[in-house]
Amino acid sequence: MPKFVLDGKEIEFEQGQTIIQAAKNNGITIPHFCWHESLSVSGNCRVCLVEIEKIPKLAIACSTIASEGMVVYSASEKALNARNAVMEFELVNHPLDCPICDEAGECKLQEYAYSHGTGESRFNELKTHKEKRVPLGPLVMFDGDRCISCSRCIRFCDEIAKDPQLTFIKRGDRVTIVTYPGKQLDNPYSMNVTDICPVGALTSRDFRFKARVWELSSTKSICQGCSRGCNINLEVRNNQVLRLTPRLNDEVNSFWMCDHGRVNTYKFINSEDRVDSPYLRRQGELIRIGWDEAFAAASSELKSYSKNEIAFIGSAFTTCEDNYVFAKFASAIVGSKHIDFMPHLNPAFADNILRKENVTPNSFGAKSVGISPAKGGLNIDGIIKGINEGQIKALYLIEDDLLSFNPELENVFSKLDLFIMHSSNFNKTSSLADIIFPASTYAEKHGTVVNFEGRIQRLRPAVTTFDQDRALEGMPLSRWDKFGTKFDSWAERNKRDARSSWRILVGLSGAMGHKFKYAAAEEVFSDISKSISAFAGLNYALIGDQGAKLKLESFSKQEIS
Repeated sequence: MPKFVLDGKEIEFEQGQTIIQAAKNNGITIPHFCWHESLSVSGNCRVCLVEIEKIPKLAIACSTIASEGMVVYSASEKALNARNAVMEFELVNHPLDCPICDEAGECKLQEYAYSHGTGESRFNELKTHKEKRVPLGPLVMFDGDRCISCSRCIRFCDEIAKDPQLTFIKRGDRVTIVTYPGKQLDNPYSMNVTDICPVGALTSRDFRFKARVWELSSTKSICQGCSRGCNINLEVRNNQVLRLTPRLNDEVNSFWMCDHGRVNTYKFINSEDRVDSPYLRRQGELIRIGWDEAFAAASSELKSYSKNEIAFIGSAFTTCEDNYVFAKFASAIVGSKHIDFMPHLNPAFADNILRKENVTPNSFGAKSVGISPAKGGLNIDGIIKGINEGQIKALYLIEDDLLSFNPELENVFSKLDLFIMHSSNFNKTSSLADIIFPASTYAEKHGTVVNFEGRIQRLRPAVTTFDQDRALEGMPLSRWDKFGTKFDSWAERNKRDARSSWRILVGLSGAMGHKFKYAAAEEVFSDISKSISAFAGLNYALIGDQGAKLKLESFSKQEIS
């Protein structure tokens, strides 16, 4: 490969790469505002100025193509003086409002002002003031005073979202950003502009003023909005998820995620309608009970029906581990062959960027770990028909609000003699249940999901529940600060008494005279990798942060989109 010298270090590059791209690929960061590796080059911020031997003028690293034998200085006196001058120019009209700016703590202007600023201003005139708190759309707020005219947001709408909605107007120090006449910033990916804005000009109306970013803990996870499985960070304070942000994975979602996934897939975690303990229906009312009583009641009820009268519905919303143990419970302990899950398809939701018509995160995973009828068993349509005709008298459902997806099922489920379900929140379906077990959400447990391409990816707990760390109940409260969580008492920490579905099934199997020897999600996955050829050789470490492809040849060309 060709090479050039950058700050005394010889680095390799690919033909056609710019200096800034080659530097980044070799772990060297050249300061920049307007450049973004997934957007076209605009070259309008000038912060990336570098000195190149045999070229009399400084060059911008974002648009200068690297060439063999080139000698570049990004930190020479000439380059640093120019960079400092650009920073002084950027700060001339910028407001001194870092203490109230949501971008504080992750702001490039703040960072570069410290490393490349002069530390004082020579500007004595009045600053140019622009419009503040301008709602560009339903989810994005614009503060014109803070904008440095890098054009990242404009290029994102044009090139990634494929919906031109933003543009510059005016000139000089009066230039600002507006939406086109008659338009607003409302494309399905609009909130990505808040991520790529290098300053605090564009902020999320959903997160605005909720927390300082340095108060948040960040946990790597997977979006639950559709079968794409976008890589995300769950950001938490005081044991509450406050925002989701996209996490780079070139194999899945690049730098982006859609607004639906960002805004609509976490608020139920913090909701007041969380199922906080097991519940049992007595005289038509759901009564709060203890775990042992719930296990005993469910065990007694299930034993009163023949195996052919009991059906099981898994979930494309929960993990492979939960579904695997659920399938084992149905077949090995109850002996039922009637097991399937409900597909959730919304063709209107899909697009050609990220969003898929399958609005569940783990359809592929649920199918591959056994959530499908055994030979002679009923599929989802057969189960519904069987309930209608009185052949299926008991139903066990995990982590899916089927009535919200299909309200007509209310008339069907009301015919059941026994309805057991796991649910994280009270919902339309739980209103018909006889026994409810409180299930942990995706933000509260370890596990895996498989996207539409067969890529398996990790979930990790970002917030705590009673069950999640019950073995550590004696731990001093101060030790929980690493979760971004501070509690006044153990009683407050334990108020969300939820468990992963696989762990609930371990407890119930014990009450039924059997025993699943699983103590952690990783042990369940180890069993999956030994039992199912598509998962062979995998473990949590190998899946890592970026995921791994299943052995798709193990499937008989089945497609779960």
